[in-house]
Amino acid sequence: MSKMVLSGKGRRWLQKGHPWVYSDDVADGMGQPGELLPVEDPNGEPLGWALFSASSRIALRMVTRDAEQPTREFWLGRVARAIQVRAKHDLLDPEGACRLIAGDSDGLPGFIADRYRDVIVLQCSTQSADRMRDFLIELIEEAMPFPIRTVVDRSDVAVRRFEGLETRVETVKGDEPDPIIVHEPGGLQFEVDVLSGHKTGAYLDQRDNRIRTAELVRGRRVLDAFAYDGLFGIRAAMAGAEEVVCLEQNAAACERIRANAERNGVSDKVKIERVNCMQDLRNRADANERYGVVVLDPPAFARNKKELEGAERGYVELNRRAASLLEPGGDLISASCSYAAKTESFVRWIGIGTRLAGRESWLESLHGAAPDHPYRIELPESQYLKCAFVRLDGDGA
Repeated sequence: MSKMVLSGKGRRWLQKGHPWVYSDDVADGMGQPGELLPVEDPNGEPLGWALFSASSRIALRMVTRDAEQPTREFWLGRVARAIQVRAKHDLLDPEGACRLIAGDSDGLPGFIADRYRDVIVLQCSTQSADRMRDFLIELIEEAMPFPIRTVVDRSDVAVRRFEGLETRVETVKGDEPDPIIVHEPGGLQFEVDVLSGHKTGAYLDQRDNRIRTAELVRGRRVLDAFAYDGLFGIRAAMAGAEEVVCLEQNAAACERIRANAERNGVSDKVKIERVNCMQDLRNRADANERYGVVVLDPPAFARNKKELEGAERGYVELNRRAASLLEPGGDLISASCSYAAKTESFVRWIGIGTRLAGRESWLESLHGAAPDHPYRIELPESQYLKCAFVRLDGDGA
């Protein structure tokens, strides 16, 4: 059997707890793409077992620090543990949706599995996840408390190119699914297109932040920018907002917002504008529009450290424009899904933007992703989502 031998630097890095080993820290060894291999230190002492990538800068992703080779029971235990965590958080409602398996955060590197009712949608981002896909599907079906009707593979993520992999979208099991109606706690229902929607079909990581936002909106005007499927805005309308305006540039997403608002009985409260959000925020500020709550949930501004300078300008300007639209005492909910934009920097950029708008600001709370997108402490890369709840005062004059 092949094995991987780390350099002294690689051993020290691994001993700090991080589960990834970079190719520069591998002193010797080679395997097949995606193969499970034993890992040793320079003296031949076992360090555990890892999944190997022949193409990525991340050469090894550790799955255990034990010397014994993982068995089927080991992998079934990993899958079952992940599903049990979702059960702990009441996320296995057969009519609901959740992230069942969150890749490296759940000890299953590169493998994402989202559930929409009885449909599983996969994303494989590594050579090992591709190699293990069918095996892991089998384990999910064994561990789930109810039957799975359809499995879709949405491995169309750009990061696959770093692993030398082509993108793919295919139905692995069952019939090709029509759009699915999902139920969230609190009565919210929404449509998910698992074949062509963003990510695997929906932004499940913002579930809890949408609920928190809804607690702030009664009797207030709400602006939901970069709305996508409108779930921040629609939940706000359901919670008693006076009026909700959803801004979204994508035509198909605007139609989903319209359908979701009607499905939840709030179409009379929800106005949908197909616009460029950045430009539209400026236009609304110039027109002296005011809102009690503004939600900003844009796409990632920085996918890596090289893009941080541009991201800073973007986040500062975006929050400046949003702050200009808030009435005194208004609430700004500002989110970033860029891992490269660290929490401290992101909050500072919000502060710069609100100050440029002539507003005082207070960070009332800061939240990450919902618990089915766990933050594994040894893997800081798994802490990507930041959602700041900021109170503003002053009128920007």
